[in-house]
Amino acid sequence: MNIFNFKEAIEWIPYILRGLEYTLLIALFAAIFGVVIGVYINLTNKTKILKNLNSIYIDIFRGTPIILQLSIIYYVLPLLVNQIILYLFGVNIGFNISQLSAAILTFSLNSGAYISEVIRSGINSVDKGEIEAAESLGISKIKIYKDIILPISFKNSLPALNNELITLIKESSIVSIIGLADLMRRQQIVSSQTYMYFEPLLIVGVIYYVLTKTLSILGKKLEKSWSND
Repeated sequence: MNIFNFKEAIEWIPYILRGLEYTLLIALFAAIFGVVIGVYINLTNKTKILKNLNSIYIDIFRGTPIILQLSIIYYVLPLLVNQIILYLFGVNIGFNISQLSAAILTFSLNSGAYISEVIRSGINSVDKGEIEAAESLGISKIKIYKDIILPISFKNSLPALNNELITLIKESSIVSIIGLADLMRRQQIVSSQTYMYFEPLLIVGVIYYVLTKTLSILGKKLEKSWSND
């Protein structure tokens, strides 16, 4: 008697792989928006009020579990928005948020809190002499940031940014709790229909491993090519 049924499990691979689209979408958009948030925070930290607000945001999203953040944004945020609009204007707009939108918003906000620290470290690593030389030539602060500080800081932060992207891909598996049909959710569906548990989990594990390993290799190659420039 065979304990495992890999022959049948293999037939479910195309179905499971369709969940990869959501995994990649969430990780990609969260990384992009996370970088935008991180840059914004570092650009606005010189203003005391904004710096305090940024600190509160970072503390909240770094100090609470991401599964809690996802649950609040998906389940509580629509109720809160509807109640506020109803109270202010007496109208129930029936605001709702899709599973994918909730996932991207949650991971973007969470990632932004971490990427802001990565970018800050990258900015601090920029040679002050280059900045002073640019200032002595009369180059505006905006151009200094755009042409000198940000490119160099991104180059220095590449390993950490690549690690954040890999982390996003792995952590995105929790979106199955709100019913989004990603890799993990599809594995759960397959297991519930076939009563196979190990085989679908193994398939999903291999997919995640191949994906993160590929990104790790590409990140190292990109880092190496940039270091030779």
